[in-house]
Amino acid sequence: MASKIWEKNIQVDKKIEQYTVGLDREMDLFLAASDVLGSMAHITMLESVGLLSSSDLPVLLGELKKIHADIEAGNFSIDDDVEDVHSQVELLLTRRLGDLGKKIHSGRSRNDQVLVDLKLFTRSEIKELVGMTDTLIEQLLAQSERYKNVLLPGYTHLQIAMPSSFGLWFAAYAEGLADDLQLMQAAWKITNRNPLGSAAGYGSSFPLNRQLTTDLLGFDTMNYNVVYAQMGRGKMERTVATAIAGIAATIARLAYDACLYNSQNFGFIKLPDQFTTGSSIMPHKKNPDVFELTRAKCNKLQALPQQITLITNNLPSGYFRDMQLIKEVFLPAFAEMKDILTMTTLMMESITVNETILNDPRYDYLFSVETVNRLTLEGVPFRDAYKQVGLSIEEGSFQPDRTVHHTHEGSIGNLCNDKIKAYKDTIIAGFNFQRVQLALSELLK
Repeated sequence: MASKIWEKNIQVDKKIEQYTVGLDREMDLFLAASDVLGSMAHITMLESVGLLSSSDLPVLLGELKKIHADIEAGNFSIDDDVEDVHSQVELLLTRRLGDLGKKIHSGRSRNDQVLVDLKLFTRSEIKELVGMTDTLIEQLLAQSERYKNVLLPGYTHLQIAMPSSFGLWFAAYAEGLADDLQLMQAAWKITNRNPLGSAAGYGSSFPLNRQLTTDLLGFDTMNYNVVYAQMGRGKMERTVATAIAGIAATIARLAYDACLYNSQNFGFIKLPDQFTTGSSIMPHKKNPDVFELTRAKCNKLQALPQQITLITNNLPSGYFRDMQLIKEVFLPAFAEMKDILTMTTLMMESITVNETILNDPRYDYLFSVETVNRLTLEGVPFRDAYKQVGLSIEEGSFQPDRTVHHTHEGSIGNLCNDKIKAYKDTIIAGFNFQRVQLALSELLK
């Protein structure tokens, strides 16, 4: 049986151990690959400052690369009697290399080890989320261009207001998601700072070279103050969760629109039959369950920053075991967000739109503002034109002119989709994912 790396002569009561470990082994599997990368950088630094021999380093690196490959291939687990992923990796090394495997922990604590694991894992997940959000934005812009000349009602207070278009509708969500990526970039920059070397939160008497591990792992900078590095636990997760919640909020609103527009009372869009579900008693039903579940999943993700806040908001500086529970709500959130992005992209690609919506006379009053503006352009004062059209509506004599001529930036006739795409592309370039990928490739080479 493997003992705990911190255990001395007294064994912890089994019930206490079960309660305190909780789901931590399961959650640590998310971090396994990141843990190995952090260890590779750490021991490379240890060799550079004389805490590991030049002959020991390649042996340890070789075994760590094998463990990393096993993790990537899905051939890694944490033994039942092993406390966490850090202990499992160290145990595998000592089984294979003897006492040499015990040297990898010099100059660090499990506190800064899990901090760097979380940062590395989160960086990788952010990169995937950004790529998938980019794909969704591109799909929305493509549909915007495809249907840019198809009008639909615009609403305020859920009352018909003015003409809108599917070009505007699709592109509105594309630009909204681009703004969400701006927030995600801020979360990325907070994430992309190296806490390794802060140890238990108070540094080390070893002559560590923290800049070296920062460079090896592709971080922009380090968390300089060792106390703050530890205080970043929970803060980083909350910040990233807020950015995830931003994307989720935009998609939740899109899903609500889609549910509304898909209903018979609106009939603006239609999903392929195979993308809908039926009723157990009503043979005519074709329910947009995907959009409904997407809305619910997005709403659940929007609670994530508050969950993390409530776990951490009454803690002083230093490490506390409360932090462990953040993993349980934070780590699985990425998979759920990626599922949402995948399904939403598929839905947006597959829907068809009703191209004759505004032929229905119930939408005649949508064009009242167009008439007011046309009269104003002809020289009638705006307030007089407004009153003239209002009286004709009250009398029932209003005859709409259904031609719409909007030319200013961002309007029906000038969507500026190229500008939205350029805005999005500039944001994505600002993450500089290539720098991180190059550093990790060098480390694993």
